[in-house]
Amino acid sequence: MAQNNSTEKKEHLFKIIVVGSKFTGKTSIIRRYVHQYFSENYKATIGVDFALKVINWDAETVIKLQLWDIAGQDNYEKMTRVYFKDAVGAVVVYDITDTKTFESTKKWKDDVDNKVFLPDGSTVPVVLLANKCDKAKIGDHNDPEYLDKFIQDNGYIKWFETSAKTNVNIDKAFRSLVEEIYEKSTKFDGKETADPERVNLNNTNEKEGTKSSSCCF
Repeated sequence: MAQNNSTEKKEHLFKIIVVGSKFTGKTSIIRRYVHQYFSENYKATIGVDFALKVINWDAETVIKLQLWDIAGQDNYEKMTRVYFKDAVGAVVVYDITDTKTFESTKKWKDDVDNKVFLPDGSTVPVVLLANKCDKAKIGDHNDPEYLDKFIQDNGYIKWFETSAKTNVNIDKAFRSLVEEIYEKSTKFDGKETADPERVNLNNTNEKEGTKSSSCCF
């Protein structure tokens, strides 16, 4: 009798928050990444929205990403601690045609750094997206050399020019972030922390109740 040599893949559930000022294209980025879809029709996110992306990472591993789209309006800032809870990575987005949205990235990055921590007390990995690169850049801060130094000074792991409209670097940016999260999850595998603000990067089975509800498409 033939034996079934197939083995069950190990699953990881990672929560990633996507933050930045309003009108920067956060929702469009998530739609492009999850659904390969873009729409010119803008509808502001109210509070928070989320989507699920399933990745067959390798022969033994499945990674499920909960992507939380956090509203950029000022009146939701006080709620970020609730929205950020259990995040293991973050994406900060600004619009290359709007200097004020770049200036606000420091506020968003500080907010993430002050509210979410890994089991060893370090901050979660964060990437910076210079979005709408299909349009003309405004401001010296969009210079690659400036951004290289900016992310070093502010603790980002990488930055990418992106366009949800033309699908530039969306997959690449998220792949880079997930690689960093997955590497850290391996490092902290099996380690527990009593600090409620510090997250467990291996939420393999403890969030079964969110699997269906996170599929909002």
